[in-house]
Amino acid sequence: MMEPTTIIKKPMITEKATFASSEFNRYAFHVERRATKPQIKRAIEQLYGVRVTSVATQKRPGKLRRYRYGHVLTPATKRAIVKIHPEDRIELF
Repeated sequence: MMEPTTIIKKPMITEKATFASSEFNRYAFHVERRATKPQIKRAIEQLYGVRVTSVATQKRPGKLRRYRYGHVLTPATKRAIVKIHPEDRIELF
């Protein structure tokens, strides 16, 4: 079993994610690719002390990038959009 700190890599601080957190109480995180929705839910509840209502995930495939020395495949990533109970808040900054 993975630790909560290895499942949740970092929160996403983008304009769209910040708007969703203030309006809809949804927060976006970069997560471990092998993590499942129940594991992500438990990790958020343990790390931030909030009640998670739902979790939506997105798998992002790696892209082929051209550099001076050839082509490189960037690593694939996974995002989690977490909906929090209306009474709870997460202070990211």
